[in-house]
Amino acid sequence: MNAGLPKTVSSPPKAPAKRAAYAHPTRGFGVPATSDPHHFVVAIPRGNTAPILIREHLGMGSESAREQVIDRVLLERARWSAIRAEVQRAFNARLAEHNLAGGTWKVGETPVDRLLGKELCILAWAVERLDPEKIRVAVRNWLALRPEERWWLFGMTAVATGGPQDAEKGWRVALRFALGDVAQNAQLKTRMLPEQAGPQEHGTLPLFHD
Repeated sequence: MNAGLPKTVSSPPKAPAKRAAYAHPTRGFGVPATSDPHHFVVAIPRGNTAPILIREHLGMGSESAREQVIDRVLLERARWSAIRAEVQRAFNARLAEHNLAGGTWKVGETPVDRLLGKELCILAWAVERLDPEKIRVAVRNWLALRPEERWWLFGMTAVATGGPQDAEKGWRVALRFALGDVAQNAQLKTRMLPEQAGPQEHGTLPLFHD
């Protein structure tokens, strides 16, 4: 009865589109896969109680082997757990903008790009002694900062108070109050728009380069 009807020929499934090649190979969160770059390392022990250590590796930029690795902050596990997801999301969004592979926090050592590592230290320093109920506010204020602002804050803080023993000194205390006090939404609304800020005095800062 249906002999005269044409047969339906199904099309073969389309192959998934290939992902474009990344700008260059990386490890962790944006660390160039070269021999000894300047970067940070987040050391996450096994278990649920041991603290997290964030270290800065100066790589070939260090003057001596003794100065090559600097411990920056020792963060309680609960405080790390309160910030890790938002930091990972923010970092991966930035890496994607530069056509670089994203990263995930893993037990053991996770390398972090030198600029992202500076930004992570700013948040870690702000929450290391902060009241737990204020950590969410600190994360929101940290997210609202421009990368250049975070880099500047790191430079100012790391000069004299950049070690694990400096939590109650100078800029470390200032960061705690600046980021953990109140949400800065009202202040952010009053920031000048780019077209209102006038000509830029400096060129674009390098980001995630080899």
